[in-house]
Amino acid sequence: MSHARVEQDVFTLLSNERRRGVVRAFQELDAPVDVGDLAEWIAARENDKTVAELTSEERRRVYSALQQRHLDHLEEAGIIERERDAIQPTDRIQELEMHLEVVGGDEIPWAQYYLGLSGVAAAVTAAVWAGVYPGSVPMVAWTALIVAAFALSAAVHVYKRQKRAFDFSELVGDF
Repeated sequence: MSHARVEQDVFTLLSNERRRGVVRAFQELDAPVDVGDLAEWIAARENDKTVAELTSEERRRVYSALQQRHLDHLEEAGIIERERDAIQPTDRIQELEMHLEVVGGDEIPWAQYYLGLSGVAAAVTAAVWAGVYPGSVPMVAWTALIVAAFALSAAVHVYKRQKRAFDFSELVGDF
């Protein structure tokens, strides 16, 4: 399958919030997952409630949509495997996971942030090496500053990712 076709499939699969919910659920829950449990997990996120707070109608709506449409699409694409009501992700789920980075409205994606930080670090390094930038600061100090910038960035990234995972677990309660 061509790279463009795979990318189109990824974006088609992720164009629906419930299918994105299935992928996110497998990042948080131990597989295999029962369809009913999956529907509850997704319904809890959609309704900003714990699983215990869900109404039967909220559960039913998500369960029906998963059974009638979304799980079929994911199974046909080879993202999940189903055996009765048990769902198991395949290795292909990783193709979708990398496209699910959650970015707030006032944030840039981490991949772009690190790319920009690398560009700045390369420019500063080149300027120092060429003697254009303040030569009074030793190269080892610039190197330490660049390493510290990446280390601090990585620490913030890890913290935010763990906080987001904790927020998800709070959302679904004791599930």
